[in-house]
Amino acid sequence: MDGISTSCFQRGCNDVVTRHKSSLPCVSMDGKKLEYKGKEALEEIERLTMKAGEVQESVLKQILTQNRETEYLSKYMKGATDITDTAEFKRCVPVITYERIFPYIQRIANGEDSSLITGQPITEMLCSSGTSAGKPKMMPSIAEDLDRRTFVYNLIMPIINQYVPGLDEGMAMFLYFVKAEMSTPCGLPARTVLTSYYKSKHFKGRARDPWNDFTSPDQTILCNDSNQSMYCQLLAGMVHRHQVLRLGAVFASALLRSISFLERNWKYLCEDIRTGKLNSSITDPGCRLCMSMMLSPDPNLADEVSEICSRTCWKGILCELWPRAKYIDAVVTGSMAQYVPALRYYSDGKLPLVCTMYASSECYFGVNLKPLCNPADVAFTLLPNMGYYEFLPLGHNGTLLMDFDDDEEVPNDKLVDLVHVKLGCFYELVITTFAGLYRYRIGDVLQVVGFHNKAPQFRFICRKNVVLSIDSDKTNEGDLHKSVTMAKKILEPHDTMLVEYTSYPDTSSMPGHYVLYWEILRHGSGDQLDQHVMEECCIAVEEQLDYVYRRCRSNDKSIGPLEIRVVEAGTFEALMDLFISQGASINQYKTPRCIKSKKVLKLLNSKVEASFFSPRDPKWAPLNNMA
Repeated sequence: MDGISTSCFQRGCNDVVTRHKSSLPCVSMDGKKLEYKGKEALEEIERLTMKAGEVQESVLKQILTQNRETEYLSKYMKGATDITDTAEFKRCVPVITYERIFPYIQRIANGEDSSLITGQPITEMLCSSGTSAGKPKMMPSIAEDLDRRTFVYNLIMPIINQYVPGLDEGMAMFLYFVKAEMSTPCGLPARTVLTSYYKSKHFKGRARDPWNDFTSPDQTILCNDSNQSMYCQLLAGMVHRHQVLRLGAVFASALLRSISFLERNWKYLCEDIRTGKLNSSITDPGCRLCMSMMLSPDPNLADEVSEICSRTCWKGILCELWPRAKYIDAVVTGSMAQYVPALRYYSDGKLPLVCTMYASSECYFGVNLKPLCNPADVAFTLLPNMGYYEFLPLGHNGTLLMDFDDDEEVPNDKLVDLVHVKLGCFYELVITTFAGLYRYRIGDVLQVVGFHNKAPQFRFICRKNVVLSIDSDKTNEGDLHKSVTMAKKILEPHDTMLVEYTSYPDTSSMPGHYVLYWEILRHGSGDQLDQHVMEECCIAVEEQLDYVYRRCRSNDKSIGPLEIRVVEAGTFEALMDLFISQGASINQYKTPRCIKSKKVLKLLNSKVEASFFSPRDPKWAPLNNMA
């Protein structure tokens, strides 16, 4: 194998990393070279995926060689004749969850040497989203991890450019945010993975090129005050509204939050455009400096924006404000899928929803090679050079079963390598990284839906550890989303749309029951919700839940009727504000699909306008009576 088709980080950072370090393509080159750099990135994907198995073996060998003297590997492989032997690694090293690696991470955070888990200095701790797994987890990161993340980012535009031409002829209005970082006791930065990237030289020192020309000045992205940052980024987007070809944010929820922010603040933005002076409420020095350089009095633009925003109906508002936009870029998979109808409403269904990549704080995994596909069909091709992947089978013959709880010991021989997964089957992703995570269970449930060359393509199904449970039932995020998706269709003929939802297993009375909190947008003139319609929504949710739930409801009577509590408009924005005030990142925030916090429940219950229960038991029959 040549140096390209093996790990692109072999022998440190080799020529592949050098080729991909700056944004692709590079603006300093002529037109032919610009086109070639995009072609080169696509060829790199082909080389990596054609030899996915060999690349994976090379990656694991490199990780073990680099980290062979660590305390962690020495502990589990002390009987091995060769600590870099991949077969010995799989035989000796256990499959773990965060609780098993946390003591090592905590020791490093307190000042002990990085050699506890990795052969390279840990430069920072990356905090996972505070709403993904209870409280933030700290993930170790080394300097070259930024090269890997940049490598993935640099593949995105060459992929999209195959399907959407002319993106070098305008700008991108991407709303990015940072969160104020913390420090570990020994002084290591502790921050989100996106804050780390936006503050790195890889982002701030990126080559300026026509394919990555952002409307938001870096100073507005790097502002720690999310409200000031959003105000300035939206203002910059307005100033450049006729040059914008792409709209987006990391998560769909952040983009929708920006639309809500715009609804409340467009008059102030128009005044700034009209006078050429930034609102005095913006006090961040960096924001004031860059925006003062951008602004000049433009009454005509202010009138254009004012006319559009003053309309009572905001359906299609994104296309009105940014008429040249070609697509929306945001994560719309997993729990973000429920935002798809709202994004389509605000774009009048005219803009494709593009989900480009699959990544986490632990590792950046893969890319979507068909970015214009329907959001429900998004599949990610895992890049075999980013880390070493293994997969824990969940069920068999295409049937999803949560076979292993988080605290359950997983037999080492249960795991499957990247190139040996089977089409249609479900797996939990397990990762080994250069930074010191070994056979670590990510907690994501994936389904194999295809292959690109020899690399499998996965659909993200759900987070494994997000469940509702009253009795023997276990409802995961995917099942809940599927049920709500079916139920909300009942609202559509009544000019009503589900904006947001979360859930709670209420066991304050016997039997306990599921509670769904729904925020609903009414397009029609009526203010009152039809009781019959809402009761039909309740039963529609229950009919879509699994066999065990319906048995508990209908036969065992161990679960009471499902309840939908309708909350007032703006409740989920208040919920997001609460989580941000408690340390969550606006950039990585995802509405939790199951609520456990008493403080959050108090907030939700204080906003309830109406409550509805299922009018009957869901349909259920013993398995031996089913066809």
